[in-house]
Amino acid sequence: MSLGGDEYPLVHGDYETVVTQVGAGVRLLRHRGRDLVLGYRADEVRPRYRGAVLAPWPNRVVDGRYSFGGTTHQLALTEPERGHALHGLVCWQRFDLLDRGDAWVELGHTIVPRPGYPFAVELVVRHTLSDAGLTTTVRARNTGPVPAPYGVAPHPYLVAGPGRVDEWMLTLPAGDVLEVTADRLVPLDLVPVNDVDFREGSRIGRTEIDHAFTSLTPSPDGLVRARVSTPEGVGVECVWDPAVLPWVQVHTADLPDPAQSRLGLAVEPMTCPPDAYSSGTDLVVLDPTAEHVAEWTIRAV
Repeated sequence: MSLGGDEYPLVHGDYETVVTQVGAGVRLLRHRGRDLVLGYRADEVRPRYRGAVLAPWPNRVVDGRYSFGGTTHQLALTEPERGHALHGLVCWQRFDLLDRGDAWVELGHTIVPRPGYPFAVELVVRHTLSDAGLTTTVRARNTGPVPAPYGVAPHPYLVAGPGRVDEWMLTLPAGDVLEVTADRLVPLDLVPVNDVDFREGSRIGRTEIDHAFTSLTPSPDGLVRARVSTPEGVGVECVWDPAVLPWVQVHTADLPDPAQSRLGLAVEPMTCPPDAYSSGTDLVVLDPTAEHVAEWTIRAV
């Protein structure tokens, strides 16, 4: 048992990964021994949500306060430096092992009603390794008697190779970006990407990114691909269906400690933008017994 609880190593072909009981997260992912995500040791507490599943909301609920169904709710402020409720309720919860094989594992957890989120939502997270990479499927079902607000996203930090994000290329087929305030990252207006336009693939350089993007253009197969690569074209990409996950948060992980800063690029496909509990934008509303399924894949390139 690690600090993340029981661990579930999975192997398929050239891929290997380790899934943790706590948060049903991904602690490491490698292809032919090359890291595809910024991992962490089994004997350390997960740093900065690396590999976590974010539910029942991704990103922030501003001030932790929202209204739903005619009632105002107050969530615990889990981002005290900015005064928001951050990244949902399950990152630090133990999931039950439902079933597993050599290349897949299925974990479950039920969010119980509580102050701030008086709704019951059952989650089943399945991680599967295949020739296509690591596919994560999150199935949510409302087991309570009333409709429930819901959103989901992953939080991987993609790694193209040695070095820092400054040296890598980013390809992100997004046409619009959500402006936020500089201090508390409170959402403002949706605007064209302009200075953070990576649709054609560009070197990240010293650009600081911590924004939600949308207006995603899929490939001919209908899926969006966000790619991080070295100038030689070696790297990793995240693939998802924009009809289910129409937003993506991208973050260059700028930190005060230079030694820990900009080591990976967070690429988080999301069902909804920051503060969707307040704005209602693309918010999933789960009626009693209703289900929602989201899926994404991380693969080597």
